[in-house]
Amino acid sequence: MRVLVATDTIGSLSSARAGALLATGWPEADVTVVPSGEAGAGFLEAAADQLGVELSSAVSGDRVVSVAELGATVLVGVESAASSDDHEIPYAASSSDLGAAVRHALHRSGRTQRLVVDLSGSGAHDGGAGFLLELGAEADVALDRGVKGLAGLTRVDLSRPRALLAGVELTGVVGSDQISLPLLGLRGITSRRAQAVGADPALLLETDARLAHWAAVAAPGQTDVPGAGACGGVGFAVLALGGRLVTGPQLAFTSEAAQRAVQGTDLVVTGCSVFDFARRGGGVVAHAAQIATMRLAPCIAVAAEVLIGGREMRTMGIESAYPVREPSLPSPRGGDVSAAELMATARRIGRSWRW
Repeated sequence: MRVLVATDTIGSLSSARAGALLATGWPEADVTVVPSGEAGAGFLEAAADQLGVELSSAVSGDRVVSVAELGATVLVGVESAASSDDHEIPYAASSSDLGAAVRHALHRSGRTQRLVVDLSGSGAHDGGAGFLLELGAEADVALDRGVKGLAGLTRVDLSRPRALLAGVELTGVVGSDQISLPLLGLRGITSRRAQAVGADPALLLETDARLAHWAAVAAPGQTDVPGAGACGGVGFAVLALGGRLVTGPQLAFTSEAAQRAVQGTDLVVTGCSVFDFARRGGGVVAHAAQIATMRLAPCIAVAAEVLIGGREMRTMGIESAYPVREPSLPSPRGGDVSAAELMATARRIGRSWRW
């Protein structure tokens, strides 16, 4: 029997640690654990674990900058250490902090051939202008003052950032809800954010027009590409530099080891902190279910708390879901599941799912 384990973080347990504990439920099977995270801290830790290196994190201002390096592969991410304001569009916020982290990582490495950047920590709404500025972009307006600072723009030169990344495979990692997000229009980032926070319609139109002009001047061929609006438009910047956008689980399963594990899989085991109807376990669970469907194999989920019915979970390809604990209603949080609890749950489940 061949078992594939691909879980998100469960409580405070990382994907790799939670996966190893779940694997104990099938001691006699051929079990492969693929660390996986959708975006953010969970992805960064999972990606570092998959590379087999330690993730180095340091606080810089109100940001936590994380870097991992293995040979010619560099992993970079920036997360806000301060609470974000979801009640307005961040007109003045810049993505320059992420660009600075990437620039420092490239200079420190000196031999980068594969650059993976987690974009989810950017709280900006500037179409990636600040990100590109830190990599060497030039323009006739300040690019580090958010979308407000793009007024009057007539010229953008991306030759320096493109030269900096010449020969480098650039990958931007975004959440599954961002991977197809357009930059402009009724379904674009300004319209969606404005509707959520009740922004003034005139300001909405002005902001969208400013982003449209920025994109048309900086890289007109990437304006309408799906994902250009990801993470406040930093997805557009990655595309403008010839990069690609993926989710964390998609990236995790591009490795040769993960591809080999998929072949011949009899059972897929996934997990998350809270498995409910609202998020349906998140992108890692969804991707694991897709793999199981592709292999015509059952997929089961283990979560700290389960609040979803059998009919709903089966529509997304999950055969059964098992909680570690009873849900803490009315506000499930996933709790701090211990290694012993998760291992005991896995061994109990494993007795029912083996052949």
